[in-house]
Amino acid sequence: MADGPLAGYRIGVTAARKVEEQVALLERRGASVVWAPALATESSRVDETLRAATEQVLARPVDLFLATTGIGMRAWFDAAEEWGLLEALLEALGRAEILARGPKSVGALRRRGLRELWAPDSECFDDVLAHLRGRSLEGLHIVVQEHGQSLSMVAHALRRQGADVTTVTVYRVEPASDPGPMFALIDQIADRELDAVTFTSAPAVAAMMEAAGSTGRRDEVVGAFQADVVAVCVGPVTSAAFEMWGVPTIVPDRSRLAAMVKLIETELPSRDSGTTLEVAGHTLIVHGEQVLVDGVEVRLSPAPYAVLQALLVNPGHVVSRRDLLAALPSGTAGSEHAVEMAVARLRAGLGTRVVQTVVKRGYRLAVAR
Repeated sequence: MADGPLAGYRIGVTAARKVEEQVALLERRGASVVWAPALATESSRVDETLRAATEQVLARPVDLFLATTGIGMRAWFDAAEEWGLLEALLEALGRAEILARGPKSVGALRRRGLRELWAPDSECFDDVLAHLRGRSLEGLHIVVQEHGQSLSMVAHALRRQGADVTTVTVYRVEPASDPGPMFALIDQIADRELDAVTFTSAPAVAAMMEAAGSTGRRDEVVGAFQADVVAVCVGPVTSAAFEMWGVPTIVPDRSRLAAMVKLIETELPSRDSGTTLEVAGHTLIVHGEQVLVDGVEVRLSPAPYAVLQALLVNPGHVVSRRDLLAALPSGTAGSEHAVEMAVARLRAGLGTRVVQTVVKRGYRLAVAR
């Protein structure tokens, strides 16, 4: 087993971009990584719609411009350059009051010589809107750059304040072309086989929850995140996408990949200090997926590991065959014979006396009572 602070932990990664860097950072710390992209690797740019929207922006003066993403601004400027409209677009936006959601959009603006008047410390678009709520927007022409998902509700809210709003759709994010890995990840979350799952965009959260709904396991996924699986988000915008589902998240102080991995590195071990028990004359240690008997690592397949976890909930107390059957991973044959086979494999790995049979009731760990 790999060494490092995350040795023994299984972490799901849903990112499509910069995934190699994230996986490398996690594996370097000893984690076992399951990758299932929630979104397509490349966002599809809406070229025809974008050109029409650009010409609409240029048709009349812009009073206020809201920039939401760095990738969106770069793509828009690049497209405008191809059409010979970049100079006119920069001039039009340069005369406007510019509000930017975060440092990436600020960076994209400044590379083209534009300066934002204000940006929130939180990087939350809601805070940009809150900044505008106390102002009169009557008659102002506001241009809003969408960030991969529709901001039609934002446009409606600004129109209620009297603004004339133009939304610019630079690109749309699409679900991953192959949903198989995501469906497999959803099963692992629902079966609580992962310790944490990382998310680097709000659309990725939405795509995963939509996929979970299509498999009929959304409630199980939400329950797993609420209890056993940690949802790790790169920043507050991504975290906010979980609020409607009642899923708690952890977020680093800085919305950066390295900061997110560092948070995982400290958070998971603090939540799971491991279990150490004296069982049938042996020292049993369980830390994440790592199982040691008298200091020697024992590798267990998913079914016997699930039985062990169920027996560890209340060591020494009897767990019925029915409850153990419910604890087995999805896809396991649904009969008590499956439980007996899993128990037999668990005994083969840990020792025949570690798990006791209690006639007509079930099984228990042989701990001193």
